[in-house]
Amino acid sequence: MSDSCIGACIYCSQLNRINTRQPYKKAICGKCKKALFVGQPINLNSQNFLIHLKAEIPLVVDFWADWCGPCKMMAPIFKQAAKELEPSIRLGKVDTEAQKMLASQHQILSIPTLILFRGGKEIARKSGAMQLSPLLNWVKSHF
Repeated sequence: MSDSCIGACIYCSQLNRINTRQPYKKAICGKCKKALFVGQPINLNSQNFLIHLKAEIPLVVDFWADWCGPCKMMAPIFKQAAKELEPSIRLGKVDTEAQKMLASQHQILSIPTLILFRGGKEIARKSGAMQLSPLLNWVKSHF
C-alpha cells in the first residue's frame, strides 16, 4: 500500500494528499482546514462531481429525487453506510431533479440508482432501494 492517496475535501472540493500511515480522522484539508472525513454522504453537483471522481478514494453515488418514496426510505440507510465505509469509500448523493445533466450523463433511468466509481470509471451499478446489509455487501464485493 502506498504511503499516501488523493482525496477531495467535502467542503471546498480541493484535492488533498492524505498520509495513509496516520489515522484518517486526523486528515484535514490544506485549503479550508476542515476535516476530510465526517462519516456522511456528500452532496454532489455539476461543480464538484468530477473532482470527487478524480480522487483515488472509490465513490458510491446515490442518484435520487425528493419525490421518490424508495429514495426517502433508503436515505438513512445510505447515511449509515457512509459511517461504516468511510474513509475507504466515499459516498455521495446526486439530486436528479436539481442535477438533470448529471443524471442524463450517467443514463439514470430509474431511481434510486447506485453507481460505484473507481479511478474515475463506473465499475458497478444497481437500481432500487436496499437495506444496509445488502448495500454493504454489494459495495464490498467490488473491492
